[in-house]
Amino acid sequence: MSLRELLKLYEELSTIALTEFADIVEATRMVENKLRIFLVDGSYIDVWFSIRRPGVFAYHWERRGLNGTIYRYDNVPDRRARGLPTFPKHFHEGSEDNIVGRDFGEEPHDVLRNFLNYVREKL
Repeated sequence: MSLRELLKLYEELSTIALTEFADIVEATRMVENKLRIFLVDGSYIDVWFSIRRPGVFAYHWERRGLNGTIYRYDNVPDRRARGLPTFPKHFHEGSEDNIVGRDFGEEPHDVLRNFLNYVREKL
């Protein structure tokens, strides 16, 4: 994926977050080649796609400053996730060490919607 394609994708994902999830999303911004989504509780989500390694992604909900938790859906191969049926996709649920099999989808727009629906339920 080229930088131009990546920026277009982030723009599309930003629009989804701001329009379809306006009840939980306050704002979005590009930060260090990631799309950052600011949430109403003071936490944020970073959406990242690798330019160097096509297809590699992470959706990371950062809550350590609020309650010490993180939630991250990614497909960066993690040896601790090898036994999961969704490998290399896996979900860090609440902490780096609590890794579970979860599939939020294939297409980035769908993954964002499913991830934000998960966040909406947790808030």
